[in-house]
Amino acid sequence: MRTFSTIIASSTPIGRYLISRLSLRRSHAISVKPQASTPPMAAADASNEESLRRTLAEKQSAVDAQGNAVRALKAAKASKSEIDAAIESLNRLKLEKSSVERELQSVVSGSGGGASVNREAFRQTVFNTLERRLFFIPSFKIYRGVAGLYDYGPPGCAVKSNVLAFWRQHFVLEEDMLEVDCPCVTPEAVLKASGHVEKFTDLMVKDEKMGTCYRADHLLKDFCNEKLEKDLSLYAEKAAELRHLLAVLDDLSAEELGAKIKEYGITAPDTKNPLSDPYPFNLMFQTSIGPSGLIPGYMRPETAQGIFVNFKDLYYYNGNKLPFAAAQIGQAFRNEISPRQGLLRVREFTLAEIEHFVDPQDKSHPKFSEVANLEFLMFPREEQMSGKSAKRIPLGEAVSKGIVNNETLGYFIGRVYLFLTCLGIDKERLRFRQHLANEMAHYAADCWDAEIECSYGWIECVGIADRSAYDLHAHTEKSGVALVAQEKFSEPREVEKLVIAPVKKELGLAFKGSQKNVVEALEAMNEKEAMEMKAALESKGENQQYEEVAKVISTLLKVAGISHKIDITGTSIGKRYARTDELGVPFAITVDSTSSVTIRERDSKDQIRVSVDEAASVIKAVTDGQTKWEDVWSSYPHHSSESADA
Repeated sequence: MRTFSTIIASSTPIGRYLISRLSLRRSHAISVKPQASTPPMAAADASNEESLRRTLAEKQSAVDAQGNAVRALKAAKASKSEIDAAIESLNRLKLEKSSVERELQSVVSGSGGGASVNREAFRQTVFNTLERRLFFIPSFKIYRGVAGLYDYGPPGCAVKSNVLAFWRQHFVLEEDMLEVDCPCVTPEAVLKASGHVEKFTDLMVKDEKMGTCYRADHLLKDFCNEKLEKDLSLYAEKAAELRHLLAVLDDLSAEELGAKIKEYGITAPDTKNPLSDPYPFNLMFQTSIGPSGLIPGYMRPETAQGIFVNFKDLYYYNGNKLPFAAAQIGQAFRNEISPRQGLLRVREFTLAEIEHFVDPQDKSHPKFSEVANLEFLMFPREEQMSGKSAKRIPLGEAVSKGIVNNETLGYFIGRVYLFLTCLGIDKERLRFRQHLANEMAHYAADCWDAEIECSYGWIECVGIADRSAYDLHAHTEKSGVALVAQEKFSEPREVEKLVIAPVKKELGLAFKGSQKNVVEALEAMNEKEAMEMKAALESKGENQQYEEVAKVISTLLKVAGISHKIDITGTSIGKRYARTDELGVPFAITVDSTSSVTIRERDSKDQIRVSVDEAASVIKAVTDGQTKWEDVWSSYPHHSSESADA
């Protein structure tokens, strides 16, 4: 026996994603949490910038020298022609210096000297328009509001609902996922096991006089970016130092961050007061459960843990089979130190999350071929570290070359790409960036972020990671409940063995008085005879043909927007009907032919025969209220329910 479970996780901050796409439509942006680090700039740009900064320094030296020469000539009362010639040379050098300054400004700003100002002005204009049109409103506005909290108005609610509905259709329905809805309040024990209580922190500094709090890494990041973009007199060596600092920002300890803040003389942005040393601040909202206050808890910072702690029941619900995926849409809460950038960094937001559980020894995906030919911008870590830019790579090639760790991870990267582009995201402003070594969680096998370019730069929208079985192991250890999938082997080596287990009830219905003789004949078969019968039965291709028919009907039901589940557990039809009846499922389709199927109605237990092509449309018509079951019952041939419900 072996136990296993590897998780392919994907999360989409839907709530925060909503408004920024509207507000920055020109750049097709999505509002999400900022990316963890700033990737190195392209090698060509970095090299060009360094060369231009050196040239500018040389031009400045030449201007200074020529200015001194002009002053010396004037002091010596040189002739007018000599002074005029020297001044002409000085003006020519100043023009050359100005030309280099403009070129350098174009490189550091990305698209011209006024680009940064234009982006900010455009963003503010659209932001004001959306607030005026009630797409969103600062929460508790009449009480001066609270930073990082927003309300959606009528248009915003409508768009958010449509996005969530499309997410459910695209992922939950089309991928046959198991959807759950878990509480926002989470006991401390759960988040201790997951590591959030200890590690879900950011480094914070305080204004030593006013007490205002800031994120230490944000202050340092803003300082570096501003110097690089606006200080054209910055020496090439200093610019390279600041770029390197941006690349390793996530690796800096509290002591290193504090040292850099002091070295650069960074002060509180609002008051210019000195700042405290950085110290960790947990981003979770703490609360207590019950009137006694003895059960500590937190508002969940993510939706994933609710899926992990329910793994055992979900695995059972799925017939104790892998792979399967569970999905959840819900609110998450993060007590951000200094919320900013509008809806990009807020304290309450909607997350749409998927955890896909697979056998770690088999991470292939049966539908990978459907996305393998997709080609889009990918930014592998090797390109980032060598200073190159993102490039178009076919997804199949990325998986086959090992750039993407496995087929299942690649499949969901492809599905996320299709989801985002179907929403209207500009393909030229969408890329998938692989996490650098300093960003990767220690338990992750591979991780990619879908990033979208907006007026804030490249911003993370969706995270897609192969996170091994870290969470399941952690909760197993802390709870004492085994969150594992199992596969049993009768021998220590893999063998094929035919086990005959006659279902006497069904044989009795099929063979009547001959049931006993059939059962005895089956049980008396030796392995060779049994294998020959098995091969003969399989040669007819009926278990395979029926599966293909079931897939066809499943596809038609998905197109019709009807939630459903294929039950191939091997138990009797009657037991399968009983299970769906308990769930309240109104209709069951039984595939027992390649041309027609049985549709059973729960309440009456009546069954009809319809063609394979008609099955989905019949279900759709009844569930949408276009027709009644009584009318369907009178329009199609009846089928006896005697054997099925026995």
